Formats: sequence, structure tokens, C-alpha cells
Amino acid sequence: MNSNKKKYSQEIIAGLTTFFTMSYIVIVNPQVMASPGTGLTVSGTLTATVLISFIMSFLAGIYIKLPYALAPGMGLNVFIAYSLIIGEKIPWPTALGVIFWSSFIFILISIFPIRQKIVEALPNNMKHAMSCGIGLFLAFIGLKNLGLIVANPATYISLGDVNLPIALGLLGFLIIFILFNKHKSYSFLFSIFFISALGVFFGLIKLPETYFSYPDFNSHFFKLDLIGSLKWSFIPVILSVLLTNLFDSLSSLIGLSNSAGFIDKNGNPLRLKETLMVDSIASLFSSLFGTSPATVFIESSTGIQAGGRTGLTAIVAALCFLPCLFIAPIVSAIPAFATAPILIFVGILMCKTLKNIQATSLDDIIPIFLTIILMPLTFSITQGVLWGIVSYVILKVCVGKAKKISSVLWILTIICFLALVTEHSTFIEYLNNLKS
Repeated sequence: MNSNKKKYSQEIIAGLTTFFTMSYIVIVNPQVMASPGTGLTVSGTLTATVLISFIMSFLAGIYIKLPYALAPGMGLNVFIAYSLIIGEKIPWPTALGVIFWSSFIFILISIFPIRQKIVEALPNNMKHAMSCGIGLFLAFIGLKNLGLIVANPATYISLGDVNLPIALGLLGFLIIFILFNKHKSYSFLFSIFFISALGVFFGLIKLPETYFSYPDFNSHFFKLDLIGSLKWSFIPVILSVLLTNLFDSLSSLIGLSNSAGFIDKNGNPLRLKETLMVDSIASLFSSLFGTSPATVFIESSTGIQAGGRTGLTAIVAALCFLPCLFIAPIVSAIPAFATAPILIFVGILMCKTLKNIQATSLDDIIPIFLTIILMPLTFSITQGVLWGIVSYVILKVCVGKAKKISSVLWILTIICFLALVTEHSTFIEYLNNLKS
């Protein structure tokens, strides 16, 4: 009996650890998704974020039976908010529709062996390059939100004047680094509240009139545009969301399973099919509720390190999210200089995949470079993926290595090429003018 009590208490502590490590998403995700220009609201996104995190982490605990918690993913939220809605001027209901269809495809490829073929089709270097590119994009958004990087008509961008809010943001980054380096589960959350408290002290933040409110089920719930998001021009966007979500999930799962020993005799993650199924369902429900795709959080590793070994850890973490439904006014009052350091820090962590890139020939290096550099420069993860895949195949053909290209990669390349021609080329307009 005592051993059972110890086991349960260990799982509960692990669940609390997981929650405190990933709870920053309750604050950061609504602020990212409700950035000026998206049309989304903080209250609506917060409600969606909390419900998705609760429902899907609970489902993971019951169905996967491993200590994996889920929530809207960092990187994916920036992609949806800044790349699709703001950058490509896609209305947010249409963007939610794009998430729905990409998640629907994700469910299908999780049921059938298509998922494995897509994963195998892309070279490992390209997968790592995508992760690094997203990291740079994330860090760039964080630097921009902080005000450390500003627009400049002569040099495009330049360093902003270091004022008090920027100084507090840099202090927040330093706090995150120190606590994260000491493996403290509360590093992100502590930084947010500490810097916000300093903001109040210096008169930079106006406290809300009320600290609690009812959940917002009216702003975004089931407001997605399923028909408008099925245009041909959105196919590459759907594909980009799908691939980004897929690789994000796989990289998190591989890292978590290896760190915890949740692997089979072949070195593959345990209950991979079940985990990807929950992950894809979570993304689909994210679109219905009105937020960015949810995924397995790499922060679940802290709960695993605290002794979590079963689904009870995920269930405890899920239950901890419920009280967060009522704190929308508090989240709205938290300034960008308190959350921007997290975007920068997470972006840096994603760039660690650079160490896994092994490339010596230019036909490998150029696609990797384009994938990484175009994501922040074009303000679009989609463009990095499209140009990376197309350039990879074209260059391989040019150097006589066409045999290395699988049929699946050929199909992906044709889709990406058509997307570039139809969306970012004047050739079709030129041909139409010739006909007329």
C-alpha cells in the first residue's frame, strides 16, 4: 500500500511539475494569436488554449497512458498569426479552416502508413533546417515585439533605442537563462510575473479593473471558414501547416521517448501511432475552438524527470489548466516586454538542431540555407518550406542525383512548385495578357 501511495504521489508531483513548466503557454499563446492585425481576441484565444490543453492532455493520459501533456505549440502559433493571418492577409476564420483541413489530413496519415512515407521522403537535413528556420522566425518576432529590432527605411531593420521596457525584457531573458540552466520548471512563468511586477512598479503597466472573468465562448468557437479555406491557393499552406505540425510532433516524441526510455526494441517511440492520433485530433479541435494547432509539449520532459511514468501525470497536468479559464483580464494586462523574452529563448532552443545538419556539397547546403533564411526574411514559414523542397529536387537533378529523389518527394515538389508559380509569379498574368 505504501509503495502505491508513493507511486501516486510521485505521479502527482510530476504532473504539477509538467504544468508549471508549460503553463506559460496560457499567457504567451493568447498574446501571440491576438497580436495587432490578426483580429483575434485575448479572451477567446485564452479560453481555447486552456480547454485544448485540458481536454487533450486528459485524453493523452487515458488513451496514450504515458506522461505526455499537450497544448498549442510555440512556433505553430507564430506561423498562424504572423505568417498566415498578418503576412499573407488570410482572414482568421479562413486560417482556422486551413488548420482544420491540415489536421484532417494529419488524422488520415496517422491511420494509414502515409505518415511514414512523408517522413522518410524528406532528407534529415531538411527536417533540421525547418526546425532551425522556425526558431529564427520565432526569435525574430520576439526581438520585434520587444522593440530591440525596428524598421528602418535605409537598412530595412536596425537596432531600436534601448529604453526601460527593453531593459526589463533583457532582464527577463537573463532570468529565464539562469533558471532554465538550473533546470527550474518555473523559469518561464517566474520571468513573466517578475518582469510584469517591475512594469507595475515603474508605471509601465496599468492594472486591470477586474482580475477574473467568465470564459469567452463567443469570439472564436466554431467560427472557422471550412469552405473558404479549400481554395487551390491554400493547398501549399495546408501542406506547410501539416508538415510543420508533423515534424514538430515527431521531434518532440523522439526526444521525450529517448529521455524517458519509452522506446521499443527497434528504438522507436512507444505507442507512436496512438500519440500521433491524439496529437492530430488536438490540432483539429484547436481549429474548432479558435487557436493554433496543439501538439505534444517537449516540456513534458520535466515531469518525466520528476518521476512521471504513466498517464496519471498528464491527467494531473490537465486538471491544473482548468482554473486558468478565468484569468483573461490578467493575461491582457501582461505587456509584450514580459513575454517577448520567451519567444526569443524558445527560438534559440529550436536552433539547436543545427548541430544535426551534416552537409558538405552545395546541392545540400543551398536548400538548407534557403529553408532557414527565407522563413524570417519573408515572414513566412511556408516560403521557407516551399523554396527548400523545390530547390533541393532541382539541384539534385542538375548534379545527376535524381535517383535519390523518391516518388513521394517528387509529388511534394510538384505541389510546392505549382504553389510558387501561382502565388508568387507574374508568368500566368503574362501568359493571360498574351492571350488577350
